[in-house]
Amino acid sequence: MINSYGKRFATDYLKANEIAITNIKQIIDTEKINCDFAFQNSYVYTTKKSELATIKKEVESVSSLGFPCEFVTKTGLPFDVVGAVCFKNQAQFHPIKYLSGLVNSITSHGGKIFTHTIATNIENDPDFTCVVSTNQATVRSKFVIVASHYPFVNFPGFYFAKMYQSTSYLIAMDTKKTLFNGMYISASDPIFSYRTAKFKGKKLLLVGGGEHKTGHPSCYADTYGMLEQEAKKFYPDGEVLFRWNTRDCISLDKIPFIGRYSPSMPNVFLGTGFKKWGMTLSCVASNIIVDLICGKANKYEYLFKPSRLHPIKNRDELKNVLVQSANSLLFDKFKSGNMNFDQIQNNSGSIVEINNQKVGIYKNSDGQIYAVKPICTHLGCLLSWNDIDKTWDCPCHGSRFDYMGNNIYDPAFKNLDVYTSPSV
Repeated sequence: MINSYGKRFATDYLKANEIAITNIKQIIDTEKINCDFAFQNSYVYTTKKSELATIKKEVESVSSLGFPCEFVTKTGLPFDVVGAVCFKNQAQFHPIKYLSGLVNSITSHGGKIFTHTIATNIENDPDFTCVVSTNQATVRSKFVIVASHYPFVNFPGFYFAKMYQSTSYLIAMDTKKTLFNGMYISASDPIFSYRTAKFKGKKLLLVGGGEHKTGHPSCYADTYGMLEQEAKKFYPDGEVLFRWNTRDCISLDKIPFIGRYSPSMPNVFLGTGFKKWGMTLSCVASNIIVDLICGKANKYEYLFKPSRLHPIKNRDELKNVLVQSANSLLFDKFKSGNMNFDQIQNNSGSIVEINNQKVGIYKNSDGQIYAVKPICTHLGCLLSWNDIDKTWDCPCHGSRFDYMGNNIYDPAFKNLDVYTSPSV
């Protein structure tokens, strides 16, 4: 960030996140939210001698911003590291317990939360009232904040061309041993993160990693299997209790979009692109947007402006996103199916070609067939089969659908067309 945007930018970005930690702690204390909040040391580590100089350079860079950090060679991890950056007094808390506390605070002060209400469009009235169309009703308000993970209004904004979604995986293991304190993440691929969580009086090990662009085919061995194999190296008697994955929006310059959605929609605001760092960045977004609505200056607003025109430093990633979108929108649709119908195993799926049209086929464990039109209802990209979650995923923008065609993840909100017979 220093290399790309300068020291002032990097310093303010760091301070905005640090203020968010303090802000979150104040909310927890004020609202008396029991969410296992704890200050912990956070480490970025390496086990490779070839990366030692990079780690030391990072320590110098952070120190140059006036933020305390130190280079260490000893951590609480169950394996040796060559070196690590240690950041003290970082925060760890249970996000669902924290959100439950926020919900209780909102509703107890007269706020209302409506679930199962999908917003599908936002328009401006001539008097600049915002009109939100949903599957339940039409809502009018002076201001709207789009905090829907992926921005679902394509025009204006064009956020579908500025960001993508990335998936990563986690396991929770009962190691049957005393665990370390602190939070850890490796400095380079393959990325592994280690931390702990309380569960039914025990301290569980959380191991994360296996990241890939949402919609890219992946297998169990490269995701959950890799995490389990890694954990078993150090805790061979450990028992994996839970497995889950999640995805987040990532902008091409790796900086979130926070602020006005578009100059043509001055009363609509946006917070997205948190790149799996949403605990603090969502708080940063909240504070900036509240100040914008209230007409107050916020010194960190300039960092995240959605209308920014920074030159894209990572041209390779931009090229990959554009090529993937072009392929999924156009070229892949003219390719033959991935395999023929008989090759699809039970409890698996693939795209086949039937009567010159592409059909997404899933066979359950009993051989029952579910057939869908494998075209994303967001912008028409060709979907790919996710054999881990048994879903149809969009490689362009990360929408997801279950094997029956039901939409389960944004930015799409419409279900897939379903074929009553695979011969149709």
